[in-house]
Amino acid sequence: MGLIRIAAVSAHFGRDLDHDLDRIAGLIGTARAQGVHLLVLPDAALGGYLADLRDPDPESLPPAIELDGPRLTRVATLAAEMVVCLGVREAAGDLRYNTAVCLSGDGVLGTHRKVHQPAGESIAYTAGDRFSAFDTPVGRIGMLVDYDKTFPESARTLALDGAEILACLSAWPTSITNRAPRMADDRQSRLFDLYDCARAAENQVVLASSNQTGSLGGMRFLGQAKVVGPGGDVLARTWSKAGLAVAELDVGAEIARARRVLAHLSERRPGAYA
Repeated sequence: MGLIRIAAVSAHFGRDLDHDLDRIAGLIGTARAQGVHLLVLPDAALGGYLADLRDPDPESLPPAIELDGPRLTRVATLAAEMVVCLGVREAAGDLRYNTAVCLSGDGVLGTHRKVHQPAGESIAYTAGDRFSAFDTPVGRIGMLVDYDKTFPESARTLALDGAEILACLSAWPTSITNRAPRMADDRQSRLFDLYDCARAAENQVVLASSNQTGSLGGMRFLGQAKVVGPGGDVLARTWSKAGLAVAELDVGAEIARARRVLAHLSERRPGAYA
């Protein structure tokens, strides 16, 4: 596709769906004014995330969203020519999933149900069971949600499925058990950045990492949205503040350059890994 602009978002989203939709509309408008082709919003951008990860209250869980319902139809209309990824608590019959949805004005392009669950999350969500990439107008994309990116196999599976861009959607908080006085010194802050750069570099792909900001209940979210190149270099970032991390690049050309001498995917030795 040549040069494209990718934006990863740091922003706060809560239980008020109308307010969340207004914020999404504003972010899409800001991104459009900057010529963005792919916008990656955080996990739980419609309805917010859990207020307590260790012991979630079953009576105050995020609202369930149907993928073919009016809320996501509204986001698709707002997206129009842009490709937009966002997270919701998906209603699928009697089950609920923590789901990343990728859509445009043409409708849903792909989905991913979060596979890896930290303690407590199973009260609110059913775990997904697969990773697969899909084609979009900006290239082949794979999506990860929150804890999924902790596991190298998640991103590697998507890269082997042809993903050139990894969209990592998060509602990633500071440490729950040992929060540091300064967010920059928090263990989870360091890990969040480490995983973003490692997953991009080891697979030699472009990675767009979004995250929530602010607080919800006892959860304090890190922000730190960024776009990472296939060499693991951070091309744009928001740090802990709300905003858009925007980078312009030729994804195919950058990946080809990164793989010119050392091509990690083709030089794997699967038979030696058992």
